[in-house]
Amino acid sequence: MVLSLGLTTQEIRVLQEFRRLGKDALSSAEIQAIKHPVTAAEKPEMSLLSKGYLTAGEAESFSLTPRADPLLAYNPVPENEPVVEAESPAAETTAETTAGE
Repeated sequence: MVLSLGLTTQEIRVLQEFRRLGKDALSSAEIQAIKHPVTAAEKPEMSLLSKGYLTAGEAESFSLTPRADPLLAYNPVPENEPVVEAESPAAETTAETTAGE
């Protein structure tokens, strides 16, 4: 797996948690509650802070910066999964009309 923008797995998990919860800010305790692989690396919120993806707020909370927005908007689809396109209402009407003839 190729990790984008020089981010570690732990950092990506933290950013994904912001998206999953739909929050703009998380406390240090909430971030530490995210399950991370055991590593000797620094805390992911501190490395995201130094990389410009988070800002430190009051009471040990961390907020997203605009730099994180494009990353959080990205929704990758695995290559082996087919892309399912919704049928338009016009296509359904045409199929019903054709079937009734």
